[in-house]
Amino acid sequence: MTLLPKDSSLTISDENTKDNPLFPVFLKLNDLHTVVIGGGNVGLEKLTAILNNSPAATVTVIALEILPQVNELAAEHPGLTIIQKSFADNDLDNADLVIAATNDSELNHFIRQSAHDRKLLINVADKPDLCDFYLGSIVQKGNLKIAISTNGKSPTIAKRLKEVLYDGLPDEIDITLQQMSDLRNSLNGDFAYKVRKLNEVTSVLVEPKVAEKRNFIWLLWGAIILSILIAVTALWYNEPAFRAYAQTITNEFYYFLAAGFVFAMIDGAIGMSYGVTSTSFSLSMGVPPASASMGVHLSEIMSNGIAGWMHYRMGNINWKLFKMLLIPGIIGAVTGAYLLSSLEHYSQYTKPFVSVYTLILGIVILSKAFKTGVKKSSEKIKKIPLLGLGGGFIDAVGGGGWGSIVLSTLIAGGRHPRFSLGTVKLSRFFIALMSSITFITMLNSKHWEAVAGLVIGSAIASPIAAKISNRISAKAIMMAVGVIVILISVKSIIAFTTKIL
Repeated sequence: MTLLPKDSSLTISDENTKDNPLFPVFLKLNDLHTVVIGGGNVGLEKLTAILNNSPAATVTVIALEILPQVNELAAEHPGLTIIQKSFADNDLDNADLVIAATNDSELNHFIRQSAHDRKLLINVADKPDLCDFYLGSIVQKGNLKIAISTNGKSPTIAKRLKEVLYDGLPDEIDITLQQMSDLRNSLNGDFAYKVRKLNEVTSVLVEPKVAEKRNFIWLLWGAIILSILIAVTALWYNEPAFRAYAQTITNEFYYFLAAGFVFAMIDGAIGMSYGVTSTSFSLSMGVPPASASMGVHLSEIMSNGIAGWMHYRMGNINWKLFKMLLIPGIIGAVTGAYLLSSLEHYSQYTKPFVSVYTLILGIVILSKAFKTGVKKSSEKIKKIPLLGLGGGFIDAVGGGGWGSIVLSTLIAGGRHPRFSLGTVKLSRFFIALMSSITFITMLNSKHWEAVAGLVIGSAIASPIAAKISNRISAKAIMMAVGVIVILISVKSIIAFTTKIL
């Protein structure tokens, strides 16, 4: 039998326990005495669930009225005893587990009090508030048993999940379990060795699907890149106008194409720094702050849109947090983009301030590389709208920082890292979109080739950044990025100071 306190949860655990705090437990009812009060339809349902899972369980049914089906179960199960009488307080003296299945509300409360007086766990049928545990929906294939719950939200969903799992799990799974048990018993060596060998054997259960999905993704991206190359080649040889235009593209485009690719790869490896590295590079190449920020935000629309969608599909979005961040973040971003665009003619004066900002972020990145962990506050940060407003404004003015500022603050303030990351990524898409619209509306930029280079370079890097990130030391990259950003920022500040003096 499966006992799941306060309704069951899928026994395959999830990192998040805030939505369903219930703890699944499998009980050996053969060694316990279960008392069921009630012999009607509800009592029969509970009794059937118990005996289907634990046929040799010791169960006593106490009720004035007993359905014939209950007596039939008693004839099939020697451990089932029927006592036809009214419930009395001392009926629970020898009980280990109690199930109240009567239609008498007052009696159910009395049974519950009697159970709690003896410190016994009790399930009261159809009364969730009175239950210490629920009987979960069960999927069983031989020795494999899975308990399902929706935390009391929808029994229908639990039923459908039971059907899906039962149909999806092969009947041969029990043979596999037995073979794994025999293998485990035959292994010699320490615990770590046994775990490693068992992991190697069971990896075949998941690796084919993972490999198939990975191969499909690479095949898709390969087809896209190949199609683009074929189209460009065809245009080059067959369209003189296209060839003439391509020959007018300056080296600036190719520099930023390579930079966008590299910076996106770095961002994929450590989850941050794309904005600050791109902005620092743009400033060092003579691009004004507003145009640099525009290029960064345009190139981030697609990547953050995809990332936000994936986090949404995985259920990693805290919608309450998202709503608190979104509107203030957009207001801050639009305001920052408007002010920076308005000062485009004074870029020689705004550039050093942005360089100071990137210098600070470079120091922050470098300091994080030496930290082994983030110290969390005991209380969650509460001024979320103000954080979003400031983060959006600084992000637009400095060409980056939404992730570094907002995400770091949320996690340091006690927010769940996974849900904070998903929420920040999704909100970042809208921040980048609104900032880009504002920049495009306000600016008459002469650096569109630099912007195009960043957009295309980062887009090309997106599908391979995640794969590469697993093979590179994040600490080493963060240290390198921090040093490079600091040096570039200091160079820009020194150049400005020298020009003034």
